[in-house]
Amino acid sequence: MATTPKHDERIATMTFASVYPHYLTKVEKKGRTREELLQVIEWLTGFDEHKLQELIEQNVTFQEFFQQAKLNPNAQLITGVICGYRVEEIENPLTQQVRYLDKLVDELAKGRKMEKIVRA
Repeated sequence: MATTPKHDERIATMTFASVYPHYLTKVEKKGRTREELLQVIEWLTGFDEHKLQELIEQNVTFQEFFQQAKLNPNAQLITGVICGYRVEEIENPLTQQVRYLDKLVDELAKGRKMEKIVRA
């Protein structure tokens, strides 16, 4: 399923700060920790806890968030379906990066082992 330009634009302008609490709630409901969530985000983006907090306070959009990120070279190993889209087939690079993050959070919430999540 291909994304539409409207969908891609909506994702680009969404703020990371508006989505992060949902990520945290999702993983904590399933017995995972904030520290594990931070580990997953740092693996994908290179952002440590301090930088992540700074980006949340600046209310950056996902576009700004991923422009500043140093995407992990193994990110392309993230595959599967999230939100009805097969992540490896998403053509818009930013939308794909956001869905990579969504997929990692989903895997964490589903109890997958950290070594598998970070493609070690």
